[in-house]
Amino acid sequence: MGKFITLTSGDGFQFQAWRADPKGAPRGGIVVIQEIFGINEHIRAVADGYAEQGYLAIAPGIFDRAERNVYLDYSPETMQRGIKIATGLDRNLMMADIAATIEAAREGGKVGVVGYCLGGSLSWFAACNLAHVDAAVCYYGGMVLGAADMVPKAPTILHFGEKDDHIPMDGVKAFAKARPESPVYTYPAGHAFNRFGSAAYDEPSAKVALKRTLDFFAANVG
Repeated sequence: MGKFITLTSGDGFQFQAWRADPKGAPRGGIVVIQEIFGINEHIRAVADGYAEQGYLAIAPGIFDRAERNVYLDYSPETMQRGIKIATGLDRNLMMADIAATIEAAREGGKVGVVGYCLGGSLSWFAACNLAHVDAAVCYYGGMVLGAADMVPKAPTILHFGEKDDHIPMDGVKAFAKARPESPVYTYPAGHAFNRFGSAAYDEPSAKVALKRTLDFFAANVG
């Protein structure tokens, strides 16, 4: 359904993105922010799924400033490679590229941002800092727990797994208490429970989370 395109950030940097268009006029735009594995087959399929729901969906290649054409699988070796790329990148530059993607997605109307793992954290930062975000959804973003003092400018919901080895539930509960205006949903699942096609996938939890996400976007984006 989708295709690779090139976008230009505010500083002139050009980066790759995956764009998936709906069959008819878009009901809004959705920016899909990747995990640490790049805009791999899974993230492209996620974007395609939002397009099937009627949205113009764009997934930016936020690793391009460090390394282009990053489409990783889920082996321990590639996980370490993804972590190394992510930790070596300037968050402000990633946010600049997300901002450029939001501008591109505005072609479809109002814009929602959704991210997974690394992208889940960046979705929170986007909701708190970037313009033209009409709604944000954060899936298991670990950095969110240390950013509870940030206030989102747009309606935001968050999804976490209760069995997540990387994100402590005590931290999730503390975050939920600090930010009561941003609903926090938890599921009897581990980290990356939405990553269909991998061992981390938890279908019942993923389906409930997706329904909540789609209902949320329908109410706030279109």
